[in-house]
Amino acid sequence: MPHTETPGTEAAPHPRLRWWTELPLIVLVYACYSAGRLLVRGDVSDAVDHGLALLDIEKALHLNAEHPLNRLFTREPWIGVPADFWYASLHYVVTPAVLVWLFRSRAVRYRAARTWLMTSTFIGLIGFTLLPTCPPRLLDAGHGFVDTMAQYSSYGWWGGAASAPRGMGGMTNQYAAMPSLHVGWALWCGVMLWRHGGTRTAKVAAVVYPVGTTIVVMGTANHYFLDAVAGAAVMGAGLLLTPFVQRAAARMRTRLPARFAPAAAGSASAAVPASAAARDDAGSVIVSGGCQTSAGERFPRQREQRFEAGAEPDPAPSDAGDETPAPAR
Repeated sequence: MPHTETPGTEAAPHPRLRWWTELPLIVLVYACYSAGRLLVRGDVSDAVDHGLALLDIEKALHLNAEHPLNRLFTREPWIGVPADFWYASLHYVVTPAVLVWLFRSRAVRYRAARTWLMTSTFIGLIGFTLLPTCPPRLLDAGHGFVDTMAQYSSYGWWGGAASAPRGMGGMTNQYAAMPSLHVGWALWCGVMLWRHGGTRTAKVAAVVYPVGTTIVVMGTANHYFLDAVAGAAVMGAGLLLTPFVQRAAARMRTRLPARFAPAAAGSASAAVPASAAARDDAGSVIVSGGCQTSAGERFPRQREQRFEAGAEPDPAPSDAGDETPAPAR
């Protein structure tokens, strides 16, 4: 897979991305997110109070997109049923698909994009913890909302507990409405498609998907408009924190191997004198740094000395050929 180094980082290059290391990491993060949503349920009365407070804020701001959309989805099954399928499934399909696409074709950008998504998801989990919120569909019927997921449950696999499969409503936190990560993840997908898609179709999808998701979460009465705004804000915060998270991860990758390096280096340096001592004890001679050889040591292909000290070889060797010129006298 192509991988381009950022100028100035040649001394500490990023490790090559491998799918068998990325996939467990993403699964682990999503498992932590799901477990966190499930464990942090909050008090029902507090969640209802938070939901009503959001409605009051929207009323004060003259915002009321949820009621007309919910009435439309309730009255028109040809809109409401596809919207329920959109809400129940697309964030499980589109988000991983964009991740895989970036991994395969935009590896240089993948690491930052993945870190941005994960950081924002954990920020959203903090929001679920601190601000459990009752979605519009679970408010008293007097507030004018209809749970379209329950109304059209015969068309899909879900029951009355949002998008959870029938009989598994107890395994989800229905009060994790603030912020809307359906909208947050859709916005992330839109940004990735817009920046790296390169085609007109990709840019259209980059706009349609997050806008459509925002309409769907309100029309199905699963989120308030302010939940959608908070989802976008969470993604913005995650984007700002991504460089810091990346630098912290890079420091960890550098420091963890360094903890074991001194011990390995120490053992290697201890082994060198021991081996040298063993060679000395065996009587072998070590060539010094001055490029001198010991007595009796020859370079390769060096002839042996066959003359006594002071003797000189015959200038006209007997084994010379007939055509060898005689030395001058």
